[in-house]
Amino acid sequence: QVQLVESGGGLVQPGGSLRLSCAASGPIFSINVMGWYRQAPGKQRELVATISSDGRTNYADSVKGRFTISRDNAKTTAYLQMNSLKPEDTAVYYCNAVGQYNRGYDVWGQGTLVTVSS
Repeated sequence: QVQLVESGGGLVQPGGSLRLSCAASGPIFSINVMGWYRQAPGKQRELVATISSDGRTNYADSVKGRFTISRDNAKTTAYLQMNSLKPEDTAVYYCNAVGQYNRGYDVWGQGTLVTVSS
């Protein structure tokens, strides 16, 4: 079973930057897509960005041009570089992995809190 552990959240001022990391363990070769999602207080969880095994990326309109998703060469870690942060980016950020290993799976990390405030 693939497991995910996020890190890198914290408090940052508007206009600042943060980089989130998502370390994957287990049969990582079976991961087809990794993604970042976020959930702000009182709101539903929403897509931030995804990256497929062949490197294709997809972004929410609200973060295009500010956030960048990437994976290391070993594909053990996914990153979310967040620049020009806004207060509305405040949320718990979750890492997600979708793949197939004996059967399909869709797993989540525990989440990391990002707070953008002066």
